[in-house]
Amino acid sequence: MGSVLSAFWGESEQQTPNEGESRVIEFHSSNRWQLHFNQSKQSPKLMVVDFSASWCGPCKMLEPFIKSLSAKYQEIDFIKIDVDELQDVAQQFGVQAMPTLVLLKQGKEIERVIGAKKDELEKKILKHRATPKFAA
Repeated sequence: MGSVLSAFWGESEQQTPNEGESRVIEFHSSNRWQLHFNQSKQSPKLMVVDFSASWCGPCKMLEPFIKSLSAKYQEIDFIKIDVDELQDVAQQFGVQAMPTLVLLKQGKEIERVIGAKKDELEKKILKHRATPKFAA
Protein backbone atom coordinates (compact mmCIF):
# COMPACT_ATOMS: atom_id res chain seq x y z
CA MET A 1 0.00 0.00 0.00
CA GLY A 2 2.83 2.40 0.86
CA SER A 3 4.38 1.94 -2.56
CA VAL A 4 1.03 2.68 -4.18
CA LEU A 5 0.74 5.94 -2.24
CA SER A 6 4.36 6.79 -2.99
CA ALA A 7 3.72 6.25 -6.68
CA PHE A 8 0.52 8.31 -6.45
CA TRP A 9 2.26 11.26 -4.81
CA GLY A 10 5.25 10.99 -7.13
CA GLU A 11 7.61 10.18 -4.29
CA SER A 12 10.97 9.78 -5.93
CA GLU A 13 12.66 12.26 -3.62
CA GLN A 14 15.74 11.47 -1.59
CA GLN A 15 14.51 11.11 1.97
CA THR A 16 17.04 9.02 3.88
CA PRO A 17 20.47 9.27 2.30
CA ASN A 18 23.20 6.85 3.25
CA GLU A 19 26.30 8.10 5.02
CA GLY A 20 28.51 10.03 2.62
CA GLU A 21 25.62 10.82 0.27
CA SER A 22 24.00 14.18 -0.20
CA ARG A 23 21.45 15.32 2.39
CA VAL A 24 19.80 17.56 -0.22
CA ILE A 25 16.20 16.50 -0.81
CA GLU A 26 15.06 16.82 -4.42
CA PHE A 27 11.38 17.24 -5.15
CA HIS A 28 9.91 16.14 -8.47
CA SER A 29 6.24 16.52 -7.53
CA SER A 30 4.40 19.70 -6.55
CA ASN A 31 2.14 17.65 -4.27
CA ARG A 32 5.10 16.15 -2.38
CA TRP A 33 6.72 19.58 -2.08
CA GLN A 34 3.47 21.08 -0.75
CA LEU A 35 3.17 18.34 1.89
CA HIS A 36 6.76 18.90 3.01
CA PHE A 37 6.34 22.68 2.98
CA ASN A 38 3.14 22.51 5.05
CA GLN A 39 4.82 20.21 7.59
CA SER A 40 7.79 22.59 7.84
CA LYS A 41 5.47 25.35 9.07
CA GLN A 42 5.20 23.45 12.36
CA SER A 43 8.97 23.42 12.92
CA PRO A 44 11.42 26.20 13.86
CA LYS A 45 14.02 24.40 11.71
CA LEU A 46 15.73 26.41 8.96
CA MET A 47 15.05 25.26 5.40
CA VAL A 48 17.19 26.30 2.43
CA VAL A 49 15.43 25.88 -0.92
CA ASP A 50 17.69 25.86 -3.98
CA PHE A 51 15.76 26.83 -7.11
CA SER A 52 17.91 25.78 -10.06
CA ALA A 53 17.77 24.44 -13.59
CA SER A 54 19.61 21.63 -15.36
CA TRP A 55 20.84 24.05 -18.06
CA CYS A 56 22.12 26.67 -15.57
CA GLY A 57 25.93 26.83 -15.38
CA PRO A 58 26.13 28.76 -12.07
CA CYS A 59 23.62 26.27 -10.56
CA LYS A 60 25.89 23.37 -11.49
CA MET A 61 28.90 25.17 -10.01
CA LEU A 62 27.00 25.80 -6.77
CA GLU A 63 25.67 22.23 -6.39
CA PRO A 64 28.78 20.67 -4.73
CA PHE A 65 28.91 23.60 -2.28
CA ILE A 66 25.27 23.11 -1.28
CA LYS A 67 25.92 19.38 -0.79
CA SER A 68 28.87 20.22 1.47
CA LEU A 69 26.71 22.68 3.45
CA SER A 70 24.08 19.96 3.89
CA ALA A 71 26.74 17.71 5.43
CA LYS A 72 28.16 20.52 7.58
CA TYR A 73 24.82 21.82 8.89
CA GLN A 74 22.80 18.67 9.43
CA GLU A 75 20.19 20.46 11.53
CA ILE A 76 19.06 22.34 8.41
CA ASP A 77 16.84 21.00 5.62
CA PHE A 78 18.33 21.54 2.17
CA ILE A 79 15.85 21.27 -0.71
CA LYS A 80 16.46 21.33 -4.46
CA ILE A 81 13.74 22.28 -6.90
CA ASP A 82 14.20 22.34 -10.68
CA VAL A 83 12.33 25.40 -11.93
CA ASP A 84 11.52 23.77 -15.26
CA GLU A 85 10.10 20.68 -13.57
CA LEU A 86 8.10 22.46 -10.84
CA GLN A 87 7.24 25.76 -12.51
CA ASP A 88 4.29 26.33 -10.18
CA VAL A 89 6.52 26.17 -7.09
CA ALA A 90 9.08 28.52 -8.64
CA GLN A 91 6.25 30.92 -9.50
CA GLN A 92 4.84 30.65 -5.96
CA PHE A 93 8.20 31.95 -4.65
CA GLY A 94 8.62 34.56 -7.38
CA VAL A 95 11.82 33.02 -8.74
CA GLN A 96 13.06 34.96 -11.76
CA ALA A 97 16.78 34.07 -11.90
CA MET A 98 18.86 30.99 -11.21
CA PRO A 99 20.15 30.01 -8.88
CA THR A 100 17.82 31.50 -6.28
CA LEU A 101 18.18 30.23 -2.72
CA VAL A 102 15.32 30.95 -0.35
CA LEU A 103 15.76 30.56 3.40
CA LEU A 104 12.53 29.68 5.19
CA LYS A 105 11.49 29.26 8.81
CA GLN A 106 8.02 28.03 9.69
CA GLY A 107 6.92 28.56 6.09
CA LYS A 108 8.01 32.19 5.95
CA GLU A 109 10.81 33.56 3.80
CA ILE A 110 13.49 35.15 5.97
CA GLU A 111 16.30 35.65 3.44
CA ARG A 112 17.02 35.19 -0.26
CA VAL A 113 20.26 34.85 -2.22
CA ILE A 114 20.15 35.33 -5.99
CA GLY A 115 23.17 33.99 -7.86
CA ALA A 116 25.99 31.62 -6.94
CA LYS A 117 27.13 33.69 -3.95
CA LYS A 118 28.66 31.06 -1.67
CA ASP A 119 29.91 33.40 1.07
CA GLU A 120 26.65 35.33 1.26
CA LEU A 121 24.66 32.10 1.45
CA GLU A 122 26.74 30.64 4.26
CA LYS A 123 26.63 33.91 6.23
CA LYS A 124 22.84 33.96 6.02
CA ILE A 125 22.65 30.30 7.04
CA LEU A 126 24.84 30.99 10.08
CA LYS A 127 22.71 34.01 10.97
CA HIS A 128 19.45 32.02 10.97
CA ARG A 129 20.38 28.40 11.73
CA ALA A 130 20.13 28.48 15.49
CA THR A 131 16.79 28.51 17.24
CA PRO A 132 16.63 31.20 19.91
CA LYS A 133 17.90 30.09 23.30
CA PHE A 134 16.31 31.75 26.29
CA ALA A 135 18.09 32.13 29.60
CA ALA A 136 16.53 30.24 32.49
